[in-house]
Amino acid sequence: MNGPLPRGGPRASRLDRRYETDRPEYIDSEDHPERQARVLRGLDRMHRLTGGHRTVTRHTLALAHAHAGDTRDTAAPRVLELGAGHGGLARRLLAADPSVRLTVSDNSPAVVAALRAGDLGHHPRADVRRLDATAVDAPDKAYDLAVFALSLHHLPPPAVVRVLREGTRVARRLLLVDGWRHPAYLSAVPLLWLTGGAAHVHDGVISFRKMYAPAALRELAGPRGADVRLAVRFAFPGYLLAVAAA
Repeated sequence: MNGPLPRGGPRASRLDRRYETDRPEYIDSEDHPERQARVLRGLDRMHRLTGGHRTVTRHTLALAHAHAGDTRDTAAPRVLELGAGHGGLARRLLAADPSVRLTVSDNSPAVVAALRAGDLGHHPRADVRRLDATAVDAPDKAYDLAVFALSLHHLPPPAVVRVLREGTRVARRLLLVDGWRHPAYLSAVPLLWLTGGAAHVHDGVISFRKMYAPAALRELAGPRGADVRLAVRFAFPGYLLAVAAA
């Protein structure tokens, strides 16, 4: 790739390029722990209200079972969650499927400490670890599925390429879930306020402007990027689902 890739894709309009931002979010900094906690709570409330948790859980388990047991005696799916945050998805996966074996990970020491101190740290089918999604400390094909949900927009394009490479290295499939890039989603500001207050509005508006369009992800997954296969589609009410394989 020559030069920075617009998040709207290589043929993004001038308006889309102006819509894009590199402004930091509270959730990306350890300097605002209280605001970070409010944003995490707000995200959990919002995705419960919009059905996001159900959407991600359903697609994660379907893909995990589709690729489990190919070379093993057991078909119990091995799932790696990258960027687990508050652990909401991990809890839903474990509750929805009694066979799943889950590695719950995040790159933030504070987040990992909180996860280990909570119920996930004592769950018999969960292993909480600190892992960097761009350089995963795990052997090749150690998992049936790696899932990176609602965090992709936090990463710059070179880091997305590394996530695509690493996720498809350590797992048979990599599921990326994020918001669908469209300025119309700024109309969700009232919902952001109701679910998490001013801190959630701050981070939510920035997140909308940082989302990757399908064209951008295809470029990053292509021969000049990660060189992996990628299928992208829309999921109601406003999610991008991308499945990558080596």
